[in-house]
Amino acid sequence: MLLSFAVGAEVKGGKPPKGRSGQARTRLARHAVVEAARDLFIERGYAATTIEAISERSDVPPATIYRLFSSKLGILKTLLDTSIAGDEQGLTLQGRPEVTDLFSEPDPAKLVAGFASICVSINTRSSDTYAILLSAAATDPDAAELLTNHTNLRDLGQGLIAAALARAGALRPGLDKRDAADIVHALMSPELYRLLVVDRGWTAQRYEHWLAQVLAQQLLGVQGA
Repeated sequence: MLLSFAVGAEVKGGKPPKGRSGQARTRLARHAVVEAARDLFIERGYAATTIEAISERSDVPPATIYRLFSSKLGILKTLLDTSIAGDEQGLTLQGRPEVTDLFSEPDPAKLVAGFASICVSINTRSSDTYAILLSAAATDPDAAELLTNHTNLRDLGQGLIAAALARAGALRPGLDKRDAADIVHALMSPELYRLLVVDRGWTAQRYEHWLAQVLAQQLLGVQGA
C-alpha cells in the first residue's frame, strides 16, 4: 500500500511532491497504472475495464490516474507509446540513436536488415497492445481515431526508409519511392507479424530473417541466402 499512500498524498495533502522524490513517485505511479491497465485490458477487454478497476489493481487513487492520464484512452495511448518505444524516455523512434545511425548506413542491404530488426523488436513488444487497440477501435470512436493516428505515424516513419533508399539510388529498377513505401508498410505491419509469429507460430528470429530477406528482394532486387 506504500505506493497508494505516497501518490495519494499529492491529492489529499493539497500540494504535489517536489524534487526528485516527487518525480520518482510519479514515475512509479505511471508505471503501475500502465501495467495494471495492460493486464486488465487483456483479461476483461478495453470497454469492460474501468478507471476504478485500474486504480484497485495498481494501488493508485483514481484522482491521480485522471491527473496523470486524463482518461482511459490516455492510458491506452501511453501503453501503446511505451510498448513501441520500449521505455518511457519520451523520444520519438526517429530521434533515437539506433534509428538515426541506420539512416546513415551506406550499405542498403544492412540498412534494410537493421530496420527489419527494429521492426521485429517493436512488434514483439507491442503486439498485445496493438490487439487491444484494434479491439477497442471496433466500438470506441476515440480509440478508432487513435488507431488511425498510429497507422498514419507508422506510414510516415516507414516511408522514410523508402525515401532514404530512393535518395541513395538503391531501389531496384522499375520501383519508385511510393511503391517502395507501400511494400515497407505492408511487410513491416503488425498484422503480418501477428499472422506469422502469433497465429502461425514462427519464432521472432525466423520472422526477422525472413523479413530482411523479402525486403531486400522487393526493394533492392537482392536475392537473399
